[in-house]
Amino acid sequence: MDSMIPKVLDCEMTDCTYNQEKTCHAVAITVGDIEPVCDTYMKTTAKGGLVDTIGGVGACKVDRCLYNESYECTADGIHVGLHVNHAECSTFTAL
Repeated sequence: MDSMIPKVLDCEMTDCTYNQEKTCHAVAITVGDIEPVCDTYMKTTAKGGLVDTIGGVGACKVDRCLYNESYECTADGIHVGLHVNHAECSTFTAL
């Protein structure tokens, strides 16, 4: 596994505090538990995060994902999108 954490390549959740122009500006996000939900998603009109930072995947708790190795994401990068009514890792691939 590469020592670089995968980046959030794009995010459709424009109402998230960390999203500016479909780019995640959280230092790192946490994905999931049972489902690949973006646990860092926070719906608000206020904007936060670090503008010069593109978000990365800090942890992945979805152990049934192809890209999960020891609870770290091994994908080259991920996409976050809307699934039903929540933010979800669209790169998730079930084993």
